Amino acid sequence: MGRTLPTFTGIIDSEIESWTKYRRGLRKEDQEIFDELFRAAKIHLAENFYAMRAVPFESIIISMLIEERKLIKKLQKELNDCKEKLILCCEKH
Repeated sequence: MGRTLPTFTGIIDSEIESWTKYRRGLRKEDQEIFDELFRAAKIHLAENFYAMRAVPFESIIISMLIEERKLIKKLQKELNDCKEKLILCCEKH
């Protein structure tokens, strides 16, 4: 009979469970950030399952970093757009 592989959702949930005491020790606002990070990891379930690293937490961390980097790039673009608008506005006056 073949071996059954765990789903990556199950792997992430298991990882979250292993961090329960750490999460409980965080301040309330940090607990929400902690939860957001693991939600970000779940965005990349297919990629993580495909890669199936020997240490699944590596894939979880990379997924979190990708989502954080995407957010940084989005905010940088918004900031640059605001700067350009401000410069154009100042040049008109």
